[in-house]
Amino acid sequence: MKTNRLGRSAIAVSEICMGTMTFGTGADEKTAFEILDRSFDAGIDFYDTAENYPVPPDAKYAGLTEEIVGRWMKTKSRDALIIATKVSGPSHGWIKAAVRDGKTALDRHNIIRAVEVSLKKLQTDYIDLYQTHWPDHDTPYLEILGALDDLVQAGKVRVLGSSNETCWGVTKASMVSEMHGLSRYETIQNNFSLNNRRFEDELAQACRQEQVSLIPYSPLAGGVLSGKYNDGALPEGARFTKYMSVGERQAAMARRFVNEASLASTARFMTIADEAGIAPVTLATAWSKQHDFVASTIVGATHPDQLADIFAAADLILEDDVMNAIDAVSRDIRYPMG
Repeated sequence: MKTNRLGRSAIAVSEICMGTMTFGTGADEKTAFEILDRSFDAGIDFYDTAENYPVPPDAKYAGLTEEIVGRWMKTKSRDALIIATKVSGPSHGWIKAAVRDGKTALDRHNIIRAVEVSLKKLQTDYIDLYQTHWPDHDTPYLEILGALDDLVQAGKVRVLGSSNETCWGVTKASMVSEMHGLSRYETIQNNFSLNNRRFEDELAQACRQEQVSLIPYSPLAGGVLSGKYNDGALPEGARFTKYMSVGERQAAMARRFVNEASLASTARFMTIADEAGIAPVTLATAWSKQHDFVASTIVGATHPDQLADIFAAADLILEDDVMNAIDAVSRDIRYPMG
């Protein structure tokens, strides 16, 4: 599998990254191990988790995903794995973290506490990529990056990244790092898919200029691009089927992902995939990694049967006519996720 560097760093990763956010709830440990083993055998060396996983976040089982990943890591050579995890952002806004009694923030105290717990749960003495899970724009980037740089200097973290960051945040953080000689964000992990191309509006250019790599999450738009929600379907056990009944924040997220516009665009993408002779999941995954600002696309699975269509995208380059057909849908149905 082709590899790309993370930003300006020395770390090169496979073009596909296996995400783990459902491990512990959507997939039990035995299933998670099978998914991870098959991913490793397929050439994937990059694995992403977070202290707040699994989702939906709940204090009763927060951190379980890191524990599962940590136990699996013991079955492989540590040097063969690139492991990414995240520290939770502030809990006084739209999201309340399921760790530290919901008192999280991106100050030095929380960052240091978070990394020590993650290292224990992952059963490792270093993390390859340590990311801020969502931004804390009220805390000075000098404090955030200063604390993170200390972790790099101590050898507990190799490189840094952000997630769910804004264009202003990317450029501000890069400026602070340069001015103060601190380790920089090499990556940004944001939502990016056929149904959500907002990253291309401004962030893509900011990342090109700052040499920050996107590692997009949700390339299947939360599973919507597989077509499983089309024609009014609400599959039992599916994420957004659950989210519609577990709280207003989750219900709002479900409505953003599953709506008239997103299902209409998905139907057209499914037709394009069929005409190209590939599965919709393969189309969506291949399209995501086929951008110059993307280093590795984060996929996810709750069952090993879902992996074949993902892996089929590993060496696939979509032809110009396919890319043009995709762009036509995006012009006709603009911003289906809002």
